[in-house]
Amino acid sequence: MADVSHHRGDLAGHPDASEMQARYDRVLGGRDVVLVDGPVFLVGLYCAVSPWILHFTAAQPALVTHNLILGIAIALLAVGFTVTPERMYGLSGAMCAIGVWMIISPWIVGSAPDAGVIWNNIVVGALTFLLGAMCVAAASKSRRAT
Repeated sequence: MADVSHHRGDLAGHPDASEMQARYDRVLGGRDVVLVDGPVFLVGLYCAVSPWILHFTAAQPALVTHNLILGIAIALLAVGFTVTPERMYGLSGAMCAIGVWMIISPWIVGSAPDAGVIWNNIVVGALTFLLGAMCVAAASKSRRAT
């Protein structure tokens, strides 16, 4: 009987090795941000539901709507990074802008916000800015490599 078992070895000598590597790179192209997708989605989800978690729906109705909309926007950015990362790299800088806006928004959108609301938006904004900066760094590294 013939030996049909798969022997593991080095594929460097395989005649199609360069084509397989190119195909692999095409399939994975743009997946530099894969480790950031989940945290970005979770930050967006938390931002959207934070008014109900911290119970400031009655005291800050404008911030409730604001956090809900921005949280959904951040979560949609995360979904975009997951589904079509090569097209979404250009919007990674928008996350930095959203993060800065989240930090200053309690004083602009809200009316006399208390410390809990302020700290909530500062932490969410800082995380959004940090994750956005990581996406920008990965995007610039990816552009340099191509």
